[in-house]
Amino acid sequence: MPANSHAVHAEHSHQHGPGCGHASVKHDGHTDYVHNGHAHASHDGHYDEHSLPHIAHADHEHAHEPGCGHDAVQHGDHIDYDHDGHHHAAHGDHYDEH
Repeated sequence: MPANSHAVHAEHSHQHGPGCGHASVKHDGHTDYVHNGHAHASHDGHYDEHSLPHIAHADHEHAHEPGCGHDAVQHGDHIDYDHDGHHHAAHGDHYDEH
C-alpha cells in the first residue's frame, strides 16, 4: 500500500464519539473506537481501519462460555462473545474488548 493511502472502513453508519457505547483508546493523536473485532478512527468524513489495540474490559463479572446466553463469534484463533453491543474475548484473568 502506498505511504499516502490507508484502509477505509466502508459503509459505517454508526457515529463514534464519547458515550457511543464502544471502548476507545487514544492512538497517535486521535481516538480509535473498538467495534466488532477491529478499531475505527474518524478521518475526513469516513472511518479508517486500525489494528485492534489491547483494551481490558473493566469490571466484567459474567463468565462467557457456551450456553451463557451471548452469541459466540469466531475471531481468528479464539472466540469472542457478543455482549451489550460489543465483543469480549477471554484473555488470562480478564476479558478484552474486541
